[in-house]
Order: sequence, then C-alpha cells, then structure tokens
Amino acid sequence: MYEPNVEQLPKNIEAEQALLGALLANNKSFEKVSEFLKAEHFSDPIHRQIYEVITKLITKGHVADVITLKSYFEQNHALDEVGGYKYLIKLADSATPLTNAEYYAQFIYDKYLRRELINIGCDIATSAAKEDVDSEAEQQIENAEKRLFDLADQGEASKGFIDFSQALNISMDNIQAAIQRGGKISGLSTGLDDLDARIGGLNDSDLLIIAGRPGMGKTALGTNIAYNVAESMLRDKTIAPNKRGVAFFSLEMSADQLASRILSTVTQISGKNMRVGKVDNAEYERIAAGVSEIQAAPLYIDDTPGLNINAIRTRARRLRRNKGLGLIVIDYIQLITGTGSKKSEGNRVQEVSEISRGLKILAKELQVPVIALSQLNRSVESRDDKKPQMSDLRESGSIEQDADIVMFVFRENYYLRQKEPVRNDTETAEKFQQRHDHWEERCKETNNKAEVIIGKNRHGTTGSIELYWNGEYTHFNNLAKAENIPQQIGA
Repeated sequence: MYEPNVEQLPKNIEAEQALLGALLANNKSFEKVSEFLKAEHFSDPIHRQIYEVITKLITKGHVADVITLKSYFEQNHALDEVGGYKYLIKLADSATPLTNAEYYAQFIYDKYLRRELINIGCDIATSAAKEDVDSEAEQQIENAEKRLFDLADQGEASKGFIDFSQALNISMDNIQAAIQRGGKISGLSTGLDDLDARIGGLNDSDLLIIAGRPGMGKTALGTNIAYNVAESMLRDKTIAPNKRGVAFFSLEMSADQLASRILSTVTQISGKNMRVGKVDNAEYERIAAGVSEIQAAPLYIDDTPGLNINAIRTRARRLRRNKGLGLIVIDYIQLITGTGSKKSEGNRVQEVSEISRGLKILAKELQVPVIALSQLNRSVESRDDKKPQMSDLRESGSIEQDADIVMFVFRENYYLRQKEPVRNDTETAEKFQQRHDHWEERCKETNNKAEVIIGKNRHGTTGSIELYWNGEYTHFNNLAKAENIPQQIGA
C-alpha cells in the first residue's frame, strides 16, 4: 500500500515565506488573497499559525506587522524553533514593492490541492482494500467522487460580489434569449404553451415543484416536460452544447417503464397494449419508427432507488461534465433518502427540509432548473373541494419555502368517476335521471382535461391553466382553444 512521505508532498516553502512577507509589508494585499486562501492551505505548520494571526488581526481592523505579531508569538513560543520574532523580521525584509501576493497565493493553493489529491487517493486505496460489509464498492466510488468534486469546487463555492454591470450583462443575455424564442419565455420551453406563458419557461437556478395526489398524473407531466425539453435541445441552436442534456432521476419507476411511457406518448399507442404485445403490424412499425425518432434525444435516466441528495448531486455533476446538462427532473422528493446526519436522524420533516434545501442549492450550483415531483397529504381526500392547496404539500414547510414555483396537477374527472349518483328512496326516477345525466355530461366535459394550479410563482402571477390529458397514452398537451378550432362547413 502506497503511503506518501510527508517530506515529499508538493509544497513550496519559499512561496509561503514570500506571501507572508508581502502581507506583513502591505496589509492591503490581504484583500486580494483572503477570498480563497485559508490557513490550512499552507504546508508549514508555523506558516499556518502566522497567516491565521494575520487574518484575525486584519479582520478585526488592526494592523498586522512584525510588532503586533511579536507580542502574540512571544507568549505561545510557536516561533522558538525558527528563531523567534527574528523570523518575522526575516519574512518582512524578504518582501519588495513588486511582490505579487496574489500569484504566490495561487501557487500555494495549487500545492495544497495536489497534497489533497494524494491524500484522497491514499484513502480510496485504503478503503478499497478493507473489506467492510457496511461499505459497498459502489458507495465507496460515490464517496470518492464527492470528495473530488468538493475539492474542485472549493474556490467556487463563495464567488463573492458580482459587479452590477456584469449582472446587467447576464440580464441582457436572458432578454435576448427570450426574444430569440419569439418573445414569450426566457427559459427552456416545457412544450406546453399556456404553462410557459404563466411561468416564463424553465429558468436556470429555479426549483420547481410539481405536486399531486396519486392518479393525478404528476409523473406523466414531469416525463412529458423532460422529453419535450430533451427533444427541443436537438433543434434549438441557442442552447449551448454543455447545456444539452436532461437528467431524470426516477426513484419509483424503472428506466424501461419510463421509456415505454414516452414511446406511448410519441406513437399514440396504448402503453398497456405494448406491454402485453397486443399490437398489429402497422402499430409495430410505428413503434420502431418512434424509437428511431426519439433515441437521439439527450435524455438520461437514473432509476437507482433510495438515492440521497449527495448522490443525486454527484451524478448530476458527472453527467454535466461528460455529456452536458440543462435540466434535472426528480420523481419524487419523498423517495429521496436522507444523508444520515445527526441533525435529521429520526425526524422525517427535518430530513425533507435538508433535501429540499439541497435541491435548491443544486439548481443554483449547476445553474440549471430542477423539477422535483412531490406527493400531497391525504387530507385532500377528506375535503369536498379536492383542489389542492399549498398546505397540502407533504412535509410542506421547507418545500414551500425553498421552491421558486409550486404547481399542482388536478383532474376533476378522476374524482367525478368515483361519485356516480345513486338513487335514494325519496327520489323520483325522473329526478334521478336528471342527476345522472348531469353527472355523465360533466364526466364527458372533463374527460380529457387537466388543470395545473400555480400555487407559488416567485417570478410572476399564480392562478391555473387547463391542459389536454390523455390517460391511455399518459400524455399532456396544449388544450385546443375554441377560437382556434376551424368551423365546420354548414355549421
């Protein structure tokens, strides 16, 4: 087993001395390096202590020079091995007006990263060699990836302030993108016109929640949107290559089940018939043509059950690096497991809070929209009015707070079918028939209609829109407007 020699680890003592000398000679240099350089990045323990004291003094508004540091180090004797306070004088004298503090800081940070890479590599080798029942190989790979990604992102996690002019340029880019898409939306199109008009499309760094009771079609809506976006990525030249990809984390359905749903939607052939092989030659040819048509779509499905938020983050980042990533869809929040932190252990509400916050951070970090599906409480079923409300979100507090947009899928027809009128003893046959006819008429009117209720919209208005729904093909689409339907001749 390879164990690194501490003396042979990457380091540059001279660069550390030059930087510390530059800071002691000119405290203003600290502003340029403090954003990314920390005490632990120094290889020499004494240099770590000196930088830490410099940091504390400057942060408190004091001067950090040989005199102020001398009194501190004379008390703890930390510099005795290198000559006491005379070492501080040596450092300060080594600096010149031309010393580039930022350059040396970057050099020191690079050496630190290299040392950490070696340490991670040794830990990976040690863990892999140790056969532990509680630590499977796949889990070790995910842990290793997470450590590497965290190391790579250390300098990016807190980017600091952005100039207002830079923020305005980003805003202008978004406006131009909206103009190029016909002046309707600034983000990715869901493929559903009325929904796009209401929420402005799917915008980077947004967390969108699609919630509903079982049977309402939330998975179908999430799947339809994922495919619509992936398909549009093949045609829309305004989308950057590194943004051409949709990650679908299906924690409930298998990848082939999800693919079958999409194939049923595209070919307009019953998914049930496809499963049992009840298709004729013409339909089989349509299925084959459909597979050929949609297989190029940059849609990537991960159907690993029980993923936690860290694993989702790691896999999404890996996909972005290897293929490209512009949208993440997760089905669904309540199936994501916690990270096992002591804070949330045994408390599902806190666990969901950690998950929803993690999803929002993921959206901001990767600069992509994240759509997360969510269940609703059973309390909906006990009300006469079945339309969902914000309070119906399961373990709702944190989800409602972290989400930028919350929308509910509601199909009145689902509940109407369960309430077929029954004649009571005091009712005439005529009266009962009227009630039954009215019920049948309502069932017919609502049969292919679904409602998406926007309960929260950080960027615009709330309200509801109607969509076309076809349960046989699990298909949501734009609802044809009466004014857009051609009049029949002689009508």
